[in-house]
Amino acid sequence: MSTYRSDCSRCAGLCCVALPFARSADFPEDKAGGDPCRHLGPDFGCGIHDRLRDRGYAGCTVFECFGAGQQVTQVTFGGADWRSEPTRRQEMFDVFAVMRHLHEMLALLEEAAERSPSPDLAELTEQVSAAAAGSASQVLATDVGGLRSAVGDALRRVSTEVRHPAGQSLAGADLLGRDLRRRDLRRADLRSALLVAADLRGVDLADADLLGADLRDAAVAGADLSRALFLSQAQVNALRGDGSTRLPAGHDRPAHWG
Repeated sequence: MSTYRSDCSRCAGLCCVALPFARSADFPEDKAGGDPCRHLGPDFGCGIHDRLRDRGYAGCTVFECFGAGQQVTQVTFGGADWRSEPTRRQEMFDVFAVMRHLHEMLALLEEAAERSPSPDLAELTEQVSAAAAGSASQVLATDVGGLRSAVGDALRRVSTEVRHPAGQSLAGADLLGRDLRRRDLRRADLRSALLVAADLRGVDLADADLLGADLRDAAVAGADLSRALFLSQAQVNALRGDGSTRLPAGHDRPAHWG
């Protein structure tokens, strides 16, 4: 399993406690941040994990911590948890929030280095890795905004190189519910594009930059995402695909695809 993928078996259920959620299409009830989900068991496992969507918890099936949960539990706090050390629970939750940002950046840098290795990427990866490996106080003191800016610039350079000659420029475009099956989206810039419920069935997204694109409920049956650029597992989890959808190496096919 990748370092930057969630391993719930090695986590103290941090996302199930630290994060809030509101009654919506993704959750059946409200929960405040810091309150344990009522389905969280004594072993930090989910009591309804195999039927989350049936019970209205679609949001849980989409969430991805990029391995921050196990890093915080096993490394930063040395195996301690918020139940055994209640005086540190808020600190654990705060560190988890920062660590998720750091691990997401590391996952993106890892992909960028695979596509276009460079000394600059290696140096930046070392900086973010050092921040993630620090003590709780060091993690909390991290300039996340500064690192995000530097990582963003690096990813943009890689995207420009990989997508040459560039395809369609659709960064930030409102493509909500659009039928895109006849569009050539190879090497397209789809950064931060709104693609909620878009029809991408059968579309080839080779070298298309999907960083930050909102892909919730986008239909991708038969689509080729195997060479899509900066597509996260969290984005994959939010898609509506099937057995014919091609995913990048290292990405899991969501169980709810059937």
